[in-house]
Amino acid sequence: PHCCCHDHDHHHHHADEVFVSWGCETAKKFSEEELRAALAELDDEEKCGIVLRAKGIIESTDGTWIHFDMVPEEYDIRTGGAAITGKLCVIGSKLDEKGIAGLFGV
Repeated sequence: PHCCCHDHDHHHHHADEVFVSWGCETAKKFSEEELRAALAELDDEEKCGIVLRAKGIIESTDGTWIHFDMVPEEYDIRTGGAAITGKLCVIGSKLDEKGIAGLFGV
């Protein structure tokens, strides 16, 4: 899988707060229940770090594609058009990148 991570210094936040953008491609297929469970864990600061935003498109076990957007304590899941491969992006601070990768099977 192709994963990348970038540091970002966002000026509208406290000066010494550095935010990280973690992105990955995955071929793993998810049921909606598995995705909901992964997003619930992603929202757990102790497990994954401080997640400010996550979004992606992943293939469902039923052959459709699931689009998701997440901010702290809230997420939106819907079906949508096809993609070649699943893609994820997580933005936050002090992210546990290995833990996050494990949630999405990469």
